[in-house]
Amino acid sequence: MTAEQIIFLIVGAVTLIAGLMVVTVRNLVHAALWLVAALFGVAIVYTLLNAGFIAVVQVVVYIGAIAILFIFAVMLTRRQAADTGASVNKNWWAGALMAAATFAGLAFLLQGWSGFSKTASAIPLGFDAVNQLGDALTSPAGYVLPFEVASVLLLAALVGAVYLAFNKK
Repeated sequence: MTAEQIIFLIVGAVTLIAGLMVVTVRNLVHAALWLVAALFGVAIVYTLLNAGFIAVVQVVVYIGAIAILFIFAVMLTRRQAADTGASVNKNWWAGALMAAATFAGLAFLLQGWSGFSKTASAIPLGFDAVNQLGDALTSPAGYVLPFEVASVLLLAALVGAVYLAFNKK
């Protein structure tokens, strides 16, 4: 086993544990901090895949913007969202069962895939991933529509957070 594989296994385990903690911890601020840890683990995986630009975008956009916005929204609206009862859904077992069934289905579908035993080829010289990514995100034949929909969704989340935080006095 190479050092890169060991790092991947450690980071993968930490990211999975952080993702599990996001949905099981009772305090919303702690859940947001676990979300930051999970997103940072994904950024490390991107770095291991030689996708440095996507790793930086992961850190700047998701950790630096969305997670921090979520933390501020939780802290600003905490007065209105006082604890009114149990925060655990009575039907949590149904969600856990669906998650286990989805995992089992994906494992069944991917068990015969030959991609698990292959290694990636080396990146050719002169390959400009950032330029190709920019072309894909901004060209009409590429991903410009999902890119713009995501930006409108983020704007709507920001407006919603400001509306919830606004004091009606």
